[in-house]
Amino acid sequence: MTDTKIIVLDDDPTGSQTVHSCLLLTRWDAATLQEALLDDAPLFFVLTNTRGMDAARAAAVTGEVCDNLKLALADLAAGGRRIQPILVSRSDSTLRGHYPVETDVIAEKLGPFDAHFLVPAFFEGGRYTRDGVHYLMVDGKPTPVHETEFARDSVFGYRHSYLPAYVEEKTRGRIKSGDVERFRLEDVRGDVTARLLGLTGNRCCVVDAETQADLDHFAAQVEAAAGQGKRFLFRSAASLLTALAGLPPQPVAAEGMRVYTREGRPGAVIVGSHVKKTTAQLERLLAEPGVTALEVDVDRIQPERARLLADILARAAAAHAAGLTPVVFTSRVERQFPDQAERLAFGEAVSAFLMDVVRGLPPTLGFLVSKGGITSNDVLSDGLALRTARVLGQVLAGCSVVRCPADHPRFPDLPVVIFPGNVGDDAALATVVRRFAEKVSPGGSARHNPRHEACLSL
Repeated sequence: MTDTKIIVLDDDPTGSQTVHSCLLLTRWDAATLQEALLDDAPLFFVLTNTRGMDAARAAAVTGEVCDNLKLALADLAAGGRRIQPILVSRSDSTLRGHYPVETDVIAEKLGPFDAHFLVPAFFEGGRYTRDGVHYLMVDGKPTPVHETEFARDSVFGYRHSYLPAYVEEKTRGRIKSGDVERFRLEDVRGDVTARLLGLTGNRCCVVDAETQADLDHFAAQVEAAAGQGKRFLFRSAASLLTALAGLPPQPVAAEGMRVYTREGRPGAVIVGSHVKKTTAQLERLLAEPGVTALEVDVDRIQPERARLLADILARAAAAHAAGLTPVVFTSRVERQFPDQAERLAFGEAVSAFLMDVVRGLPPTLGFLVSKGGITSNDVLSDGLALRTARVLGQVLAGCSVVRCPADHPRFPDLPVVIFPGNVGDDAALATVVRRFAEKVSPGGSARHNPRHEACLSL
């Protein structure tokens, strides 16, 4: 018997932002991978967090996942359970990340592949591809992504929104723009079966998509071709995963997520992301009633770490005791660094401090919101020390919710929001907090409905 499983190597934990009921893995030993391969959900995510690493470390981590995955698949096959993987390297819909490093490693370890596809569309975040150009909606206007702040990222910057040119730029000319095969909108909306079946030699392809229906139609043909033996690798954002997984609506609607808030209590918000969108959302949240601002001066982390941590935790505890939601955020000034290594090291130091904050938050929190991709990954794997987590669904388009297990040593059943830095309008962060903080009865207690329970395991 051969089953198909969509396996997503996610370079931060936000790729689950359009799906539900699947596992997120923060560990990737063969036994944990085998557990996920046997899970009922059609897909699972391995949270590699490679966007927060340099290229060499990202390649090493990706290779380790692939080696262990190969072992897990072989062990299951030896026992009579054959699984055909559909492999996705999930990354940022604004084209930041270690491409082609990660897809090269996956191809080397788990190939050969007939083709690899770049599919960066993420419709919930206003990102789509037309005529090979990738766009981001900015203030209601379609803007080529190379004209946005994301293209000026100090680690993952780029000059091209036209995806074939982006490929040539990122592969340093190894793959020429003219050699990239394009699947235009008219192709994606038509019959491309013959073209898919004819792909060989890990051909690089880029895919147009303006709506979820475009990717749904394309994914159905991809899966049919895979059923005929074709092996494809994907570098994509989240919307392709929606199409490949074909899941029904999530069990609890976004507006009803307050049923998971523990005892109707106030929560906490951790903000590590510093992009402009996050800053605007933070400003809106801090104007809301019931929250209190706790700014972390990042320049004090190295010289005054212990004193700063004690101060933040004491103020967070006092706010919680007063019925307020503490919002812990890093200072908003964008620092400049002489090189990538120093910038990444600084980011790791800041994140390590925030994780100490998470571990020291009051154990009676009602909910936790983590703002930023790398921050969210560290909250799950380090701050909360989770091995696996199951996605409950989205509290807002692009913002997934998971929950701590009932036997978690500090935060049993705590709902945790994974909120990407570059998702939502200015009111989005305030909306998410409001959906967990609003009371559902005059008594103020938002109890869990047992029918809405979903597992999260260590």
